[in-house]
Amino acid sequence: MINLPNCTLYTFIDTAYLNGRDPVEVARQLCDGGSDLIQLRAKGSTVDEVRRLAESILPITQNNDVGLVINDHFALASDLGVPLCHLGQEDFFESGNSDVNQLRGDSTVPQIGISTHSPEQAERAVAAGADYIAIGPVYSTPTKPSAQPVTLEYVRWAAAHISRPWFAIGGIHLDNLDEVLEAGARRICVVSAILKSTDIALTCQQFKKQLPSASSE
Repeated sequence: MINLPNCTLYTFIDTAYLNGRDPVEVARQLCDGGSDLIQLRAKGSTVDEVRRLAESILPITQNNDVGLVINDHFALASDLGVPLCHLGQEDFFESGNSDVNQLRGDSTVPQIGISTHSPEQAERAVAAGADYIAIGPVYSTPTKPSAQPVTLEYVRWAAAHISRPWFAIGGIHLDNLDEVLEAGARRICVVSAILKSTDIALTCQQFKKQLPSASSE
């Protein structure tokens, strides 16, 4: 199992931002940069396409002790033995689930994260047994342009009320990272600011350098 409390930098292989790049090479660069978790997000891809991508990336993450996260496809993550799966509100609660252990069954993997956009959703996800939750989008983000930002107020609330590992996500870049950390975040998810950079590994390193260590909590 992945030691989630020790994870601070959560990055992505998002097929919408690959622009023709080899996802395996992107995975290597994310690992080289110090990513703790890498989510495979492939909106619009078939399950078979996601499976092939995951199978190509998994050896890279395993060799670097980085946790691979499958977005949306719980059954696939479970079948492949991928360590983590991330689900949105619609993928978990709106699909009739209320307890991650019932969904996971007797297995200890995948660990499950749930997206939340309000204190009420965060409390519900924690009560359901989510191994971690995402808090966001903090700022407007091209990744989800229709999503209303939750602002730093939700980050402050999470810092005061949530003891489960949680990650701030949405529109976070190097220029606003300090204010996200000042609001109480200790773990972040970054998509476009890393995948749009000219040097993925270096940009990861720059984020990682600014993040507090897990021991600072």
